[in-house]
Amino acid sequence: MPTSPASAFGELYSAYAAGRLDPAFALMLETQSMLRPQVRQAMAVGETVSGLMLERDQPAAMSANSGARALAMIDEMEAAASAPDAALRLPEEPELSELPEPLREPALMAYGDMGWQNLASGIRRLGLDVGSALEVELYRIQPGARVPRHTHGGQEFTLVVSGGFTDETGSYGPGDMAINGPEDTHQPVGDADGICYALAVRDSGLRFTGVMGLVQRLLGK
Repeated sequence: MPTSPASAFGELYSAYAAGRLDPAFALMLETQSMLRPQVRQAMAVGETVSGLMLERDQPAAMSANSGARALAMIDEMEAAASAPDAALRLPEEPELSELPEPLREPALMAYGDMGWQNLASGIRRLGLDVGSALEVELYRIQPGARVPRHTHGGQEFTLVVSGGFTDETGSYGPGDMAINGPEDTHQPVGDADGICYALAVRDSGLRFTGVMGLVQRLLGK
């Protein structure tokens, strides 16, 4: 069923506020916050709590000239951010350009580097590099298209960005998060009212069943 952000992801919000969240989950939360006002509120609360805890910490002694070095580092980062960079010239892709701001740039960069991969009829996926050891993929599911039935080698978090899909556990729309583990077997089907974009973060790959599972095992994947 669609998860309740405030109850299920409180720890993620706190970790995000403290700067300890994996980049893949940070991207997922930032994207979800653009779709759900209550998620933005929960993240703001987490940042406030983190700030209060930081204020209560005992101040640490600073080494000589540490303030000047910090200011110099800030100047260097600002200069690097303002410098023209050919790598940031993103390719044009109308549908991907409509994605929420946190997700748009990595999706367009991946599209320019590798392009879409076909998974099944009406199903395409795009591997995203966000500086995480986790597997991060963006799925494009056409109305009525079926993701091959599968289970998971570990935990999988899937955020619906636009459109929707339905599986054995329920229906998911924009901003909803589905969580599945090794004990779950399901087959998401794209809803009929439009193309579904979904962001998946997992710590292990998909394990297909049926014919695709046989092929997967033969290929040793």
